[in-house]
Amino acid sequence: MAGGMVVQVATPARSEPKPTEDELPGQQPLEFGHVPAHGEGDFLVGEGNELAYGRIQAFPHWGDPLTLILGPAKSGKSHLARIFADRSGAHFAGIDELEALARDGGRQPLVIEDADRTGYDEAGLFHLLNQAMRDGRPVLLTARDDVAQWPLTTDDVRSRVRRATAFSVAMSDDIQLSQMFVKLFGDRQIAVDPKIIGYLVARMERSTEEAVSLADLMDRLALAKGTAITRTIAADALDRRRVARGEAQHEPERDDDDE
Repeated sequence: MAGGMVVQVATPARSEPKPTEDELPGQQPLEFGHVPAHGEGDFLVGEGNELAYGRIQAFPHWGDPLTLILGPAKSGKSHLARIFADRSGAHFAGIDELEALARDGGRQPLVIEDADRTGYDEAGLFHLLNQAMRDGRPVLLTARDDVAQWPLTTDDVRSRVRRATAFSVAMSDDIQLSQMFVKLFGDRQIAVDPKIIGYLVARMERSTEEAVSLADLMDRLALAKGTAITRTIAADALDRRRVARGEAQHEPERDDDDE
């Protein structure tokens, strides 16, 4: 209409999908390496790992030479192996030296990590375990899966591993998961409000691997935004991890403490 007022109708904004973990907004942060603390004093003892830890502490007074520690990724198996090596002077056996270690003999303690998935020579592992049992050589093996699930072509190694004293490790409760977050952030020299850690533990997928992924993601999100880790960043990280697992994302959450 001539001389009339023109009214502009705004088009509702579309809800854009949340960026993935690898698509952080803004300037990409520089990656500063950090070294996880693997000393004995850094190990978090709880209900889910106290028996395995007690076995390591009992060295050299083992009643049998073979020990197997089972647990999911990031559950502390390598940390326990490092504590054992520090206590015993154990050698970390490589995949290409098992046969030579068995042939040379001796009683130097050994660590064989990821025995169920790293591609060790099966015959060499068989001979080394035989030598260890014969000569009383302490050997610590770590694996994710029970020996029944190991990809072995024969039952020779399986029968030897079943003679090991076996322990399972897992994060069993909220307190232990909270302590793990404190350690993960401490390794990165980051101070995080305990309320944020409690917020994470109450909402996360309950696994040590998830705790490691969340700590790494929150660190990168905070670096990208140039802020400390806040509850909003924690909520964002939880949402991104849900999306990565194919789950529905939640509505964005605001926190008065972030303002």
